[in-house]
Amino acid sequence: MSTAKIITFGEIMLRLTPPDYLRFPQSRSFQASFGGSEANVAVSLANFGLRSALITALPNNRIAQACIDDLQSYGVETDGILHSGNRIGLYYMEEAASMRSSQVVYDRSGSSFSTLQPGMIDWKRLFEGASWFHWSGISTAVSASTAAVCAEAVEAARAAGLVVSCDLNYRKNLWKYGRKPQDVLIPLMEQCDVFFGTDDEYETILQLPLPRFDARDAVYEPDTKGYEEVSRRISEQFPRCRAIVIGLRNVLSANHHLISGTLYTGGKLLSTRVYDVDHVVDCVGVGDAFVAGLIYGLSEHAGDMQFALDFGAAACALKNTVPGDYNQFPVEEVAALARGSVSGRIAR
Repeated sequence: MSTAKIITFGEIMLRLTPPDYLRFPQSRSFQASFGGSEANVAVSLANFGLRSALITALPNNRIAQACIDDLQSYGVETDGILHSGNRIGLYYMEEAASMRSSQVVYDRSGSSFSTLQPGMIDWKRLFEGASWFHWSGISTAVSASTAAVCAEAVEAARAAGLVVSCDLNYRKNLWKYGRKPQDVLIPLMEQCDVFFGTDDEYETILQLPLPRFDARDAVYEPDTKGYEEVSRRISEQFPRCRAIVIGLRNVLSANHHLISGTLYTGGKLLSTRVYDVDHVVDCVGVGDAFVAGLIYGLSEHAGDMQFALDFGAAACALKNTVPGDYNQFPVEEVAALARGSVSGRIAR
């Protein structure tokens, strides 16, 4: 296992999903699992052989302990989980099929994470021995207090000399406490070394028009000049940032997606292949898999940015093929796909 330690910060929730593509009114039972953007990143990184830790808040009860046990089963370090508050956040996931979109209902108001306050987490202690800190826009959207805690964490990470990465992760249904996401996110982005986000998220947060990704097959060629120009403008706005990643996805149906991405670094744009994912099993967490793949590549193969991008896109593509929030693939399988193995034949 690598000696590098990646710290993620965010809310992990109990996910409840009706079985067999049932709609909420049809279901009399739910499949239970755990997930959340930053936890998903931590699990992927552990699967890739890196030391990863999740910092969050959970109540002191048996459901929370089951969540901690689940994280530990993947190798995620949990000593940074604070026991406070009274409940774990929930989300209900109605799975998509064909032309029917998925539906998510959040039940996280008043959760342990949402009631975190500045000063409750000993960032200096938790950042000892760490090399990287990752947060996302979800943590700043949950409540005004979690946004303040996130700002506290970013400041502490910078003081400790960690690489700081941000996934924009814009969720319009979460921003309910009276502040615009731009007003909260942009000051924090100014302190980050690496950005992740989809084309839609960059457009929403930074008000920058991006080229359309209209892939309908794997031979599609994205508008690299357009993405390079937008990335250059982002780089000028945020001079501290050394790597800007744009995730690209075209949804032909709930079960058929086209995936690609770009990475801008050192004044140069890199692009990766287009993955034609048909049949999509579960698209929750695919962006988190991309992020984790990029962090792995940038951390463990710092001299090969193209590999980092290709590895991230391959991890993203593979996550579409398994149910649940977590990616389930080790380095070897992701690297094989990144190098071009897309046959789907039995590995014997």
